[in-house]
Amino acid sequence: MRFMMLLRTDENAMPAGGPGAELMERMGKLLDEMTAAGVLLDTAGLTSSTQGTRLRLSGGRITAAEGPFQEAGEVIGGYALIRAGSQQEAVGWAERFLGVHGDAWTLTAEVRQVDEPATVGG
Repeated sequence: MRFMMLLRTDENAMPAGGPGAELMERMGKLLDEMTAAGVLLDTAGLTSSTQGTRLRLSGGRITAAEGPFQEAGEVIGGYALIRAGSQQEAVGWAERFLGVHGDAWTLTAEVRQVDEPATVGG
């Protein structure tokens, strides 16, 4: 089963200068471990919401808003797409993913199973 980890952060509460070298080293080790275990399918951080555009469909009309998206509080700062045998296993990986950030960060990981399409003829 595939699971998406959406990593949310408050852009105003992030450490100055973003992730430091020590965090990047710890994250690299975890990502290497996840890759070797066949768990990690894809992951990336996202640029600041100041560089984003949010589209909204309401009443058949699409509107666009340029970032930053301060009213949202937390914004999606990154994601990881993983393969795990259960929701519990996926949550365990998400806990480790968050844990490497230490106490200087406030992050939320939302873990949701990817809704796989039914196979043809199956």
